[in-house]
Amino acid sequence: MKIAIIGTGYVGLPTGVGFAELGNEVVCIDKDEGKIDKLSSGQVTIFEDGLDEMFSNNVRSGRLKFTTSMKEGVEIADVVIIAVGTPPHPITKEADMRYIHEAAEELADFLQGYTVVATKSTVPVGTGDEVEKIIRERHPQANFDVVSLPEFLREGFAIHDFFNPDRIVIGANSDKACKVLRELYKPFDGKTQILFVRRRSSETIKYAANAFLAMKIHYINEMANFCEKAGADIYEVAKGIGLDSRIGHRFLNPGPGYGGSCFPKDTNAMAYMGRQYGVNLSLIETAIKGNDERKTEMANRVREAIKDVADAQIAVLGLAFKNGTDDCRESPAMQIVSELLKYNLRLKVYDPQAMENAAKILGNKVTYASNIKEVVDGADVLVLLTEWPEFKEINLEEIKDLMNTPKIMDLRNLLDPQKVRNIGFEYHSIGR
Repeated sequence: MKIAIIGTGYVGLPTGVGFAELGNEVVCIDKDEGKIDKLSSGQVTIFEDGLDEMFSNNVRSGRLKFTTSMKEGVEIADVVIIAVGTPPHPITKEADMRYIHEAAEELADFLQGYTVVATKSTVPVGTGDEVEKIIRERHPQANFDVVSLPEFLREGFAIHDFFNPDRIVIGANSDKACKVLRELYKPFDGKTQILFVRRRSSETIKYAANAFLAMKIHYINEMANFCEKAGADIYEVAKGIGLDSRIGHRFLNPGPGYGGSCFPKDTNAMAYMGRQYGVNLSLIETAIKGNDERKTEMANRVREAIKDVADAQIAVLGLAFKNGTDDCRESPAMQIVSELLKYNLRLKVYDPQAMENAAKILGNKVTYASNIKEVVDGADVLVLLTEWPEFKEINLEEIKDLMNTPKIMDLRNLLDPQKVRNIGFEYHSIGR
């Protein structure tokens, strides 16, 4: 099939590469000329495990192309996928729909023949109706259907998730659109459940799923706090409750709070929609508030660890919101760093992939290190904030010799407490 994808970010690019790998002809469209120039010359613009090689193979084969021209991509497409950003409004926290509306207006002019227009961006319930109305008013003779194709790609695992989805959700109000999408997703027949629902149900599913997972994370973090006070071990507790098939073991890892490009944005948007419709979504509202407070709580734990040290130096390992990505948007690590900077503390930071993105946010407020040894040199406390595998394997004897004070705040529970303490560190973790 011929597919146009509008947007080349953390959703659009992996989706485009994935569909090209399945044998489709894919054109990715973006207004950012610099980004399109890089992609066209074979340079991947985001970090995703497994993306580089698949990207290169499909560019070489000619199945994957890039352009700034909406006309070039849309007029030949069987399916047009909108994958632009829906950032939160700075005040209301509702999803900002300007990029969706702009894309709908612009693509409308170039629709030829029957075309399925799909929203893959996470959008408020009713967006499909709005997109349909925009296109219809702009191009009354257009032959098209608007569908909802919510994405469930985890950053850091987007390529894996594309080819191994838990489920594929398709929100379509016409049999004709369903037929096209059955053909598009034919390679997944028998491999996963393909769920066809009404368009508004599909739009709700993505928000409901992310809000539920965010609440689960907030719950286990509250239980971790309880375990610390009560003398229990959060991992033993999580294993015990996770064995209940009604609960499950996933998303029961304590830490500094949820973050990233999805959970904070989507929980806030869901809460806003609840208020719009006059529905009390108290669990989601509470999770949002508690998760915001957790970043401050974690920063205060770090401050407590250095309260008796004059002009203390803090070493931070991890800035991305999780391992496997360079994305710093709504990163708990970045929020904790920002909170610490309010107290004019000295911070030296390192992340194996996210340094460039972090520097765009932090500027010259911190010192940037190029490796683990450099970041811990002269530090009074080491703070672990992102669960990169290489941080689990750090040479504890070596870094102990480099630090002023052998103290570790492990806010991701990456290290073995007994091993760390046996080497001579003062060690603090979450829920243990």
